[in-house]
Amino acid sequence: MAIIKQYHKDTDTTYVYESISYWDEEKKQSRSKRRVIGKLDPETGEIIPTGRRGRRPKDSPAMPEGEDAELSRLYKEARDRVRELSLAVDQKDIEISTLRNEIRRLKDAMGKIDRQLALCRDICTDQISGS
Repeated sequence: MAIIKQYHKDTDTTYVYESISYWDEEKKQSRSKRRVIGKLDPETGEIIPTGRRGRRPKDSPAMPEGEDAELSRLYKEARDRVRELSLAVDQKDIEISTLRNEIRRLKDAMGKIDRQLALCRDICTDQISGS
């Protein structure tokens, strides 16, 4: 996983993305999937979360308040683990999509072979019946 910053001229905004690289078996080359994390604040350099996943509800605090350090540490670990698992799910989705494309390609190839086999059977049947 890598963090990518990309500047958009039309909106004068720098977006920050998580990028996951994977191997595309069908095209025999590496590909990457990006997921936006947020916008980069030009003044502070901080990432401002965007989108449904990035924004926190107004009534929900970023961290549990009034809890001890151990609970805060566990909270951070759980949040990081959820983020990690979310990326793993994204990678599996990409793999599933790649495999579905390969299945579709193989089914097409099998259909062509079946048509050729049927043609061969017809030719053989005609030759046998014509003899």
